[in-house]
Amino acid sequence: MSAVQPKLYLNLYWHMHQPDYRDTITGQYVLPWTYLHAMKDYTDMAYHLESNPKARVTFNFVPVLLDQLEDYTHQFNTKHIRDPLLALLVRNNLEYLSKEERCLIVDSCFKSHHEKMLEPFAHYQRLLNIYNALRVQGSTASNYLSGQYMADLLVWYHLAWTGESIRRNNTFVQALMEKGSQFTVEERHALFALIGDLMSDLIPRYKKLQSTGQIEISSTPHYHPILPLLLDFKSTRDAMPFAPLPSCQSYPGGRIRAKAHIKSAQVTHEKRFGKPPVGMWPAEGAVSNAALLLMAEQGVQWAATGEGVLANSLYKASETGAIPSRNEYLYQPYRVSNGTNDIVCFFRDDHLSDKIGFEYSKLHASEAVADFISSLEAIHANNDSGDSRVVSVILDGENAWEYYPYNAFYFLSELYEALSSHPDIAMTTFSDIVAKTKKTFTSLPQIVAGSWVYGSFSTWIGSPDKNLGWDLLCDAKKKYDEVMQSGILNTNEIAACEHQLSICEGSDWFWWFGDYNSSVSVDSFDRLYRRNLSNLYRLLKMPAPKSLSKPISVGGGDPAVGGTMRRGQEGE
Repeated sequence: MSAVQPKLYLNLYWHMHQPDYRDTITGQYVLPWTYLHAMKDYTDMAYHLESNPKARVTFNFVPVLLDQLEDYTHQFNTKHIRDPLLALLVRNNLEYLSKEERCLIVDSCFKSHHEKMLEPFAHYQRLLNIYNALRVQGSTASNYLSGQYMADLLVWYHLAWTGESIRRNNTFVQALMEKGSQFTVEERHALFALIGDLMSDLIPRYKKLQSTGQIEISSTPHYHPILPLLLDFKSTRDAMPFAPLPSCQSYPGGRIRAKAHIKSAQVTHEKRFGKPPVGMWPAEGAVSNAALLLMAEQGVQWAATGEGVLANSLYKASETGAIPSRNEYLYQPYRVSNGTNDIVCFFRDDHLSDKIGFEYSKLHASEAVADFISSLEAIHANNDSGDSRVVSVILDGENAWEYYPYNAFYFLSELYEALSSHPDIAMTTFSDIVAKTKKTFTSLPQIVAGSWVYGSFSTWIGSPDKNLGWDLLCDAKKKYDEVMQSGILNTNEIAACEHQLSICEGSDWFWWFGDYNSSVSVDSFDRLYRRNLSNLYRLLKMPAPKSLSKPISVGGGDPAVGGTMRRGQEGE
């Protein structure tokens, strides 16, 4: 390639998020996904950067995830465990378990991607074979399983959810895996202690990577709400003109709530990482003119979303009804401004991002990396503008890896090595791009509201189940406002209610509603959402409506990668 041709800038952006899995009344964790992803994915993702000091990327940590990581650290430090699965791992005697505890173990500990996380381990597979042989007994199958079986199953489940970097470098984990069975109480306690050490070290590890300038860390409005929908349900119709909307028409006090999520994220981020976030990934890349400018008002300098939003926005702004080729418009940031406040917006390359999320797990690591590099080289070669192209590859930084061999160890290692040594590609961060080219961004006159999924809000609103979820939330928010205005609660009670409301406003509940998701996943999140709303009424000292005793959605689909991830464009 020509020596004078400008480099291609690559923004690799890994989004880390788990919703709040706690019952705020009891403090108990209802689902274990936060600590499992912490010991598997957050450890490995830090390790790959530590092992490749020339690589540069951006991480996005949602505050509600960090809240839980700190809460788990507190549990380990105090030895007061509120996660039932972790508590069972260190139960001294597993012979005398209740029926509910036995069911929790067998129901939970086989929930791993079988091909990549269970089948490779012969001892773990044998435990599954034993259980399957007993399942002909029906609901009494677990009664035939000894305390030693339960101990071995708990240990193997946690070993399978241990990061590949830990397996390769920790001699204790290696010894457990070599032993394979008959794990002792002492070994279970030692594994428990290791998990605690890994979790307590996570925020310091990422903070250290930030301090060296190797990574940027951005944030998201605190409890991961869909900002444009809090501000205006009708923004749905920008991309979905005929979408049915919730009966409640608008979310009461939505602008105040949206601003509260942004401000809380900034304050807690600075406490954890030493400085406020420069940019934000709005939850699900959900943006609108109003949402982007609200973030700008709060000092957020950049945001990111999906390429479908950009395409829709360019179509709307076009006088001819046509837009340039994708290669011409996608690979640059744009400025969104109202004359008083402005913000720089980056747009996701859906094809490259979805290849990492859905396709590369099926290839040998070297083949996947070669395909990714050649795709970037093609973008670079087709650049006749004289300006550097900026490619933003944005996706979940946790859920994809369980579908890769060895938790994507070889893929990520080879990817970082190839990118950091490439003569025409510069790994960079969003803030670096803003600082380098701040005055030259093309202005985008108007944003068509949407998200990174299909360029619309269809994943969170517009169907009967999702709209019902919003109506139940709106009803609760109206009661919340009434109680707040009544003056009957003290300061601590008000804070507890506000915290509970914030959890209910998160996007994840609406993500799972719908018949295209699996019935098991829908049931878990449906129950937790209704529990959260019921807890809000309880904190408000009001009776919960009977409607919260009925399921909102039942599911029944078989989505790719379990429904935890989606593609950016329909039909791919």
